[in-house]
Amino acid sequence: MKSFPIQIRLTAWYSAVLAVVLFLFGLSSYFEMRNSIHQTVDEALQDRVRGVRGLIERNSPYGNDEVQRELREHSELAGGALWQVSDQQGSWLYRSASINEFEITIPSRGPTGPFTFSSQNTPFRMVNAEIKVGSQSYLVQVVAPLDDFYDALHRFATLLLVSIPILLLCAAVGGYWLSCRMLAPFDEITQAARSVGIHNLSSRLVVPQTRDVLQRLSETFNSMLERLEAAFKKITQFTADASHELRTPIAVMRTRAELSLRKTRTVDEHREALRQVHSGLEKTSDLVEKLMLLARADYGAEVLQLSTENLGDIVRDSCSQGRTLSEIKQISFHEQIPDFPVWVQADPHALGRLFLILIDNAIKYTATGGRVEVLVAKENGSALASVRDTGIGIAAEDLPNVFERFYRVDKARSRESGGVGLGLSIGRWIAEAHAGTIEVQSTPGRGSIFQVRLPLASSNN
Repeated sequence: MKSFPIQIRLTAWYSAVLAVVLFLFGLSSYFEMRNSIHQTVDEALQDRVRGVRGLIERNSPYGNDEVQRELREHSELAGGALWQVSDQQGSWLYRSASINEFEITIPSRGPTGPFTFSSQNTPFRMVNAEIKVGSQSYLVQVVAPLDDFYDALHRFATLLLVSIPILLLCAAVGGYWLSCRMLAPFDEITQAARSVGIHNLSSRLVVPQTRDVLQRLSETFNSMLERLEAAFKKITQFTADASHELRTPIAVMRTRAELSLRKTRTVDEHREALRQVHSGLEKTSDLVEKLMLLARADYGAEVLQLSTENLGDIVRDSCSQGRTLSEIKQISFHEQIPDFPVWVQADPHALGRLFLILIDNAIKYTATGGRVEVLVAKENGSALASVRDTGIGIAAEDLPNVFERFYRVDKARSRESGGVGLGLSIGRWIAEAHAGTIEVQSTPGRGSIFQVRLPLASSNN
């Protein structure tokens, strides 16, 4: 069934449900009509029994002959009614003329409710009633033929058997037409999806204001296109930036190698050329490593090994490396790490890399004689680590982009410092991988503050 088109499947399900409903409706209607016939006939038979009862009760004191005479007169007034009366010895007191044509015997003694029987291929409905007057007991049997009623009932059943398949066929055709009409907008969405390519990701579907699944599907599709367009632009920009960053050092190394090969040089000159090429290779290798790390992070292949760690110890290890860098640049370096442990779920290697990135950036963009401070604390149920510097700061318009890949506030100055604009992107990924956040506050000319917030581990509770 799943291999058929959805229009056919919808029509089949619709027709199946309708068939069950019509079958149950026809069946219930048939039995309801039959019960109604029986109820109507039974009420008429009970009326006749009450009439005969009254006649017997009035005339039984005058003897059976008087009862027979009254019964004959009553039968003449009743026309072709089928009924008979017997006494307690089982002798017939009266039998209507029309009932003689049918073989209706005296049943066992005692009153019997309405029931149906057949005689000479004719269906009948009978009521037996025992009437007691003094010491006398009479059995009254009132009968009504059901052949005319059953003929009407059979015609009704035939009508149902003929009309229900016709109704089902018409409903199936109409259902298929309606399903095609209802699914037409989805075909339009399918065609639009097929037409979308890398050159027209900005195209959008027209959203019908129907407040139903069609509107939600169109909005979801447009939202997906927006995300794809943003991701494609990001990938394109990332590829262009990566190519640019790799092209420059490779071109420099190639030029230096070609110059050293053009003419005979001394050993010291060759050594200097190799040193410059080696320096370029180190920078290029570092760039490639960062690109691979971000690619694995995007793909989900870079998995951190989390364990309960003291945040103070991790930051302290990063500070020991940062202090060496600050001494080279003659920058005042201070750290405020509490003596008590601040437990977090962390990968110590990755988290240490994050803080080293922040400390290294703070030192790079702080002039000689400046100050860098590192703080670890608990704040509002979270672990807080901040790096503050008195460097050049970041302009307000650049703050939203500092964590973007290859984004550099001052490209010329960054290139001199050896940065390629990937450190903070890696840092943000590390913070988010630890279920934390990283924020920046900065004022141009007065420095910056980078804050990392991480959830406390259960050991802190």
